[in-house]
Amino acid sequence: YFLSCIGEESVIATRDKSGQLQVFLNTCRHRGNAVCRTEAGNTKSFLCVYHGWTYGLNGDLIGVPGYKDLYHEDLDRSQWGLISAGKVQSYKGFVFATMDPDAPDLADYLGEVGRLGLDLVAERGELMVVDGVQKNVIDCNWKLAVDNLFDWYHVQVSHASALVSEYITPQVLPPEQEGGEPGPSPGLHGADPYAHRVVLGDYGHAISGPRMTPEMRRAMERGGDKPEPWLDERWRDEPAPREALGEVGRDTRGHPNIFPNLWITSGAQLCLRLPKGPGKTEIWWFTLVDKNLPEEERIARGRRGGLTFGPAGLLEQDDGENWDQSTRATRGVVARRYPLNFSMNLGRGAPTSPESGPRYIDAGINEHAQLWLYRAWADWMDAENWAALKQHRSPVPADPV
Repeated sequence: YFLSCIGEESVIATRDKSGQLQVFLNTCRHRGNAVCRTEAGNTKSFLCVYHGWTYGLNGDLIGVPGYKDLYHEDLDRSQWGLISAGKVQSYKGFVFATMDPDAPDLADYLGEVGRLGLDLVAERGELMVVDGVQKNVIDCNWKLAVDNLFDWYHVQVSHASALVSEYITPQVLPPEQEGGEPGPSPGLHGADPYAHRVVLGDYGHAISGPRMTPEMRRAMERGGDKPEPWLDERWRDEPAPREALGEVGRDTRGHPNIFPNLWITSGAQLCLRLPKGPGKTEIWWFTLVDKNLPEEERIARGRRGGLTFGPAGLLEQDDGENWDQSTRATRGVVARRYPLNFSMNLGRGAPTSPESGPRYIDAGINEHAQLWLYRAWADWMDAENWAALKQHRSPVPADPV
């Protein structure tokens, strides 16, 4: 089992005895106590330590102390099982759940862009999750943390010291321009401001970040037989990834966000930004590695992931400080009266509609994905139910944004 959250609800994800995926509210039906206290593990049942009500792996109430003497066998246990999620579905090993049975099926919800975002990590090979989830709380709204993952404007300033550390470098070698002269280096984080790709998807999914231009690919190939893991993009040329990603995905190296709050990094890490009220966000970091690597190399890659992101990560410490200070500095009565600026390359993003694959925007660094996040969030807040959201949500832009 694995203890997670849907919104601010604690939920248990597990498989029942038949192997079926199950997700339940972590709430005893007697007095509401949590029936699972540990983050992950193995068990044959879930026991409420308040009064001893016991639930099976399929959520059924299977044990009630005093069932004969105190309830006189009048308690209909079939009506008092754990509350199940409305839908539980998976895509390439990633499990999603919703409490609303009227929500669309996962394939429809993800659409082309959501599936592409997951493919950018799932197609890297036979992956395994490094034991443990890194967790910490930052004093900001969760949407600011999501906004940041699309933001490639801050990298050279906020992460200036991290980019020269042994854990983040070396950078990609500068590609050669025509005539053999070196051009501007795309860098590990897409320092070339004109090689940027944005892919906007239905329901708020989006990808934003560096393009995988032919020049960048040639530069990475010069890294030798064993380039740094996050610079090694050779997996994209394998038959299965080529088919799954398509041309749009194969040339995309930015950060996907599965709306609302699942970030997939350009390496093999995933991050959940979980709301803990309007002013706090709990950050969960998962690191994935190729399970076929030697154990020593798997450990090294997992450790390096933790030194990039997470509470001990060089990049996450920079970002967390910015989010905290941005929240503090805009909390005042006077500060709230003044708008913030979201005009970078506004009106200059012309979408391209390929023969196959999702629509995309190739342009300079911009804030199109951030604006799409807030537009989608407004749609979700305005809709009273899934039917209203399906009918009235904003369409993916076809005109310049």
